[in-house]
Amino acid sequence: MKKDKSPASKVSGSSKQSRRRFLQVAGLGAAATVAAPQVSRAQTATWKFQSTWPNRDIFHEFCNDFAKRVNDMSGGRLKLDVLASGAVVPAFQLQDAVHAGILDGGHGVAAYWYGKNKAFALFGTGPSFGWNANSFLGWMNYGGGYDLYNELQNQILKLNIVGFLSGPMPAQPLGWFKSEVTSADAFKGLKYRTVGLAADLNRQLGAAVTILAGGEIVPALERGVIDGAEFNNPSSDLVPASPTCRRT
Repeated sequence: MKKDKSPASKVSGSSKQSRRRFLQVAGLGAAATVAAPQVSRAQTATWKFQSTWPNRDIFHEFCNDFAKRVNDMSGGRLKLDVLASGAVVPAFQLQDAVHAGILDGGHGVAAYWYGKNKAFALFGTGPSFGWNANSFLGWMNYGGGYDLYNELQNQILKLNIVGFLSGPMPAQPLGWFKSEVTSADAFKGLKYRTVGLAADLNRQLGAAVTILAGGEIVPALERGVIDGAEFNNPSSDLVPASPTCRRT
């Protein structure tokens, strides 16, 4: 499918185009993805809209919030049918699934696409002690961030998707660990889960990094596949990662 020249034209569109795809992936935060056919005023179109989060995760709630806003704004002509991570494809395959039309849309975080191109770190796991969430949103909306994001997705990776930020994530904690972490030396040989720039950083510290989606963390801890894991918000303490883990 040929693309319109701008994100705005993709939303308003042209009658010559029978199908459009929109992918929203979060920058330093959660995001949403959409792809689907044009909607007639005489019918309701239902789009498969999968998140990269388990049902109980707060970011899956954000996904539901995004879908409700879209559904309400459509006046009943469009319904985003929200699915949890893994319902159709694994979390890390969501972007490709939207591009291929397997999914009509989805909700994820740009750090999950870091393995495709490390530039996604600018939109998902920026350097520590850099801008805060509000600064990041200002750059995206008024400083050319969206232009770079679309260039990365559409021109460099040739993906037939468009991204829109749904909301920022807070800063991420160091993680939950089976043994107390008191110094950088504790990371030598540690089997540790993280994503984005943190994966490269912790490898330099000597950790054996495993990159997993959020919903795979608890099973990996319980099976001993990893010794510790980063996951990114204070609400994660409401459902402890593992009874044998402590947060640092």
